[in-house]
Amino acid sequence: MAQEVIEAPLPGKVVRVEVTVGNTVEEGGVICIIEAMKMENPIISPVKASIIEVTVSPGQVVRTGEKIAVIEY
Repeated sequence: MAQEVIEAPLPGKVVRVEVTVGNTVEEGGVICIIEAMKMENPIISPVKASIIEVTVSPGQVVRTGEKIAVIEY
């Protein structure tokens, strides 16, 4: 199966993580929420997939390009 790394598109603080390892996320489903410049930005899945790794937790600060999760489809 194909794997894809989901990366942070912008720097900010992780407010919520909506998935855990083993979950299935739909295309357009929210993986986590990153707060940047006082706005909450949902990080969404590009395809229907299984979550095989989650590398962030609430309160963590991420930089652009940092790995958030790995999905398999």
